[in-house]
Amino acid sequence: MRSDQAKKGLERAGNRALLMATGVTRQNLNKPFIGIASSFTDLVPGHMNMREFERAVENGISSGGGVPFIFGLPAICDGIAMGHSGMHYSLPSRELIADEIETMAEAHKLDGLVMLTACDKITPGMLMAAGRLNIPTIIVTSGPMMTGRYKMRKLDLVRDTFEAAGAVRAGKITEAEVSCLEENACPGPGSCAGLYTANTMSCLTEAMGMSLTGCGTALAVSAKKKRIAYASGERIVVLVKDNVTPRKIMTQNAFINAITVDMAIGGSSNTALHLPAISHEVGIELTLDDFDRISKETPHITSLRPSGEFFMEDLEYAGGVPGVLHSLKEKLLGAETVNGRNIRDIAKDGIIFDPNIIRSHDNPFHKEGGIAILKGNIAPDGCVVKQTAVSEKAMKIMGAAKVFDCEEDAMKAIMDKKVRSGEVVVIRYEGPKGGPGMREMLSPTSALTGMGLSDSVALITDGRFSGGTQGPCIGHVSPEAMEGGPIALLKDGDVIEIDIHARKINARVSESEFAKRKLEWKMPEPKVKTGWLARYARFVTSANTGAVLK
Repeated sequence: MRSDQAKKGLERAGNRALLMATGVTRQNLNKPFIGIASSFTDLVPGHMNMREFERAVENGISSGGGVPFIFGLPAICDGIAMGHSGMHYSLPSRELIADEIETMAEAHKLDGLVMLTACDKITPGMLMAAGRLNIPTIIVTSGPMMTGRYKMRKLDLVRDTFEAAGAVRAGKITEAEVSCLEENACPGPGSCAGLYTANTMSCLTEAMGMSLTGCGTALAVSAKKKRIAYASGERIVVLVKDNVTPRKIMTQNAFINAITVDMAIGGSSNTALHLPAISHEVGIELTLDDFDRISKETPHITSLRPSGEFFMEDLEYAGGVPGVLHSLKEKLLGAETVNGRNIRDIAKDGIIFDPNIIRSHDNPFHKEGGIAILKGNIAPDGCVVKQTAVSEKAMKIMGAAKVFDCEEDAMKAIMDKKVRSGEVVVIRYEGPKGGPGMREMLSPTSALTGMGLSDSVALITDGRFSGGTQGPCIGHVSPEAMEGGPIALLKDGDVIEIDIHARKINARVSESEFAKRKLEWKMPEPKVKTGWLARYARFVTSANTGAVLK
């Protein structure tokens, strides 16, 4: 066992003394040491009930013949960090989480890991660590939140709170109504009830084979989730004994399957950052072109909030990820899972209990999948749009650019009603380097939606969007402005043409004019010059490569 390096031999007497100080018995020294990487915190709804799951995983590990050790990791709630400087830290925290797990697992020579996770950057950070370390690992995602209710109307975080600011400005609702929505939109523990980034990544983790079957959609408050946590604890000991490592599971086929499921469920556009970053850790290259190719071949078979009307609990009761896999069974490639079963066998056994929520392959909500990759003279390396959240009439837009160099300036203009129908809002210097940290633009996109402009105003940025975004919102523009990409050269009034079906995004600016502007362009001073974010900005790569650190 790996852990023998830290606990066996005469020269390890001091090591054993310290382990025994934690309560480890001499008999336990002969068992595999299993780390429980827990992102528990009271501060984040998706993580606040993880103490129960820690106990369940511990009991499962002990039952299976291992010795459990819990260690903690940070968890940022993107919703709480949204719209202010805190959002700079969200995407960079993904790298910190991967590094911290690597540090703990290597320093203590753990034999295996069970990772407890939920929210947006924590799950991909943990999967990155799993691929990098390549020691037996199971992911336990803590599960979706129950749907909120107010006056018998189902609520979700984005549509009923973030979009409320714009709705108040438009005179659609009162501030008193907003207070009621605030109190009822999030009824308790779990990751927000729609198909935002957290729940998207939970589903893809199961589809990739790194979680036990049923984990992706089992509700945070359910006994089913506790049973899965316990079973994951038992199962990890088997994986350690059989040396089933993440790179045997996270293969090229597994990533292709994950993208296929992502396109089919209409997941968050952030997956175009996270899946390439995870695959990078196992030495597999995924490109934006892979996402676009698979999207064109994969029908959209679920319609969940924010763009649809169903919620995660509906998907769970309709058949969960196994039901989705069943509908896609002819498209899936063979790949092993932490269950010890091939994903195609799991798909074959999947059951769809409601064919209106999980539709068949030949009766989709849309013929193409959730994400489209656009290219053109604004984004020669590509950019990302969640096309299933765009109405048909907004698939093709042309308008004059209204350019902002940060999110705050754009948000102020939107709230002051200075953005008009037919314009294209450009928010730049918010990329991985320029942000730094590639902030999510949920506040401006939600304000536009709440004001009724989601079909008539496009928004493009070198930043990114929450999984809750609706309308023609195009992010990850690469190269980013801080690297001198064409988005840095746009000016107010430039005519921008967007054609999502044709996968094109261009400014009516000649090559010679762009060249002239390029000569005049000067890199601005970094927004952050000290601390972790300054270091991050120096080493982070472009969004089209996953925004990984090199």
